[in-house]
Amino acid sequence: MSSAALRGSEGAWRLAWRRLRRDRVGLVSLALVVASLLLVAASALGLLAGDWQREVAVGHAPPSLFGMADPAAPRTVKLSATRWDPQMLPTPVDIVDPLAESLRELGIETDPARLRLLADTVPSPSAILDPIADELQAARAEQAGSRTEAGAERFTSLALGGDKWGRDVAAKTLKGAQTSILVGLAAALVATLIGTVLGALAGWFGGVVDDLANWFYSVFTSVPTILLVLAIAAVLGQRSLANVVVILGLTTWTGVFRLVRAEYLKHKTREYVRAADAIGASAWRRIAVHVFPNISHVVLVQFSLLAVSCIKSEVILSFLGFGVPVDGVSWGTMLTEAQNDLLIGKWWQLASATAAMSVFVTALSLLTDAIRDALDPRLKGR
Repeated sequence: MSSAALRGSEGAWRLAWRRLRRDRVGLVSLALVVASLLLVAASALGLLAGDWQREVAVGHAPPSLFGMADPAAPRTVKLSATRWDPQMLPTPVDIVDPLAESLRELGIETDPARLRLLADTVPSPSAILDPIADELQAARAEQAGSRTEAGAERFTSLALGGDKWGRDVAAKTLKGAQTSILVGLAAALVATLIGTVLGALAGWFGGVVDDLANWFYSVFTSVPTILLVLAIAAVLGQRSLANVVVILGLTTWTGVFRLVRAEYLKHKTREYVRAADAIGASAWRRIAVHVFPNISHVVLVQFSLLAVSCIKSEVILSFLGFGVPVDGVSWGTMLTEAQNDLLIGKWWQLASATAAMSVFVTALSLLTDAIRDALDPRLKGR
């Protein structure tokens, strides 16, 4: 049997994988996306960046590969200034026997042993001036002891520096990748599923189904996006990642619906669909098995664009107070926080979040383009 016959017997997805393997840019992009997803999975399981909230350096520690300052070292505690001079304070003897000075002037001596016994029970003038001196001294001793025990752990190198709280920016970037990538992909998946299902039903069946689907499309597109986001957020209530996915999924499906509906209107009259109908294929099989693989490249492109858009939209939602919870972190919250850091010349958190987002978004876009080219029916002879 000839190679052409063998190739003709292969399915559409196997042919697409053969074309994708010949695309070097697509393979590199696939490797970057898979590596990012593996890091996200490791972070979600607690294998990486599980202690991203721990303060491991001084605030705004710069990037360094040779160790950072020990945050557990005793720090100078500035007490509020006082107008009292310790020499102005009474001595312990004067406190326990306020008449001692007057008695000495009259030539009457008091019992020294009794005065010493009473003076031992009175705090020193420095303790009166600084009532928390003993507590500070005990805290410094305990801090020094803990530093001696965990000194090797405290002196860590931060390749990407620290934030204003002394937390590792690299760990924050990895934990933020988990949040942003999962939110972006999940929201894009929800929007793509809604748009694809409604578009396929509207384009294939037409009539009342098409009118109803177009009515939903018109309602969602007639309301400004920001008002729709605020309305859905108000209905959902408290902040959570699931709510962010729902908000973004319900507000970004309209573009997918419009394109998929047009593709199904065009493909349902093609010869291969009529041939499938002639051999007894059901309508649902023609929709899912015959038409969908031929328009999957359009859906994949829309999914990629929506993933990029949802990752950026998460920044806006976090800024408005509807995004990631306050105890979480994402690339969006890092960029929002980095705005204030940049004003004082601390650029590394902004650079880390931006670089991570750029690499993943670019790799995902290039991979989607490669998959689209591999699945394009017009390139089957390539």
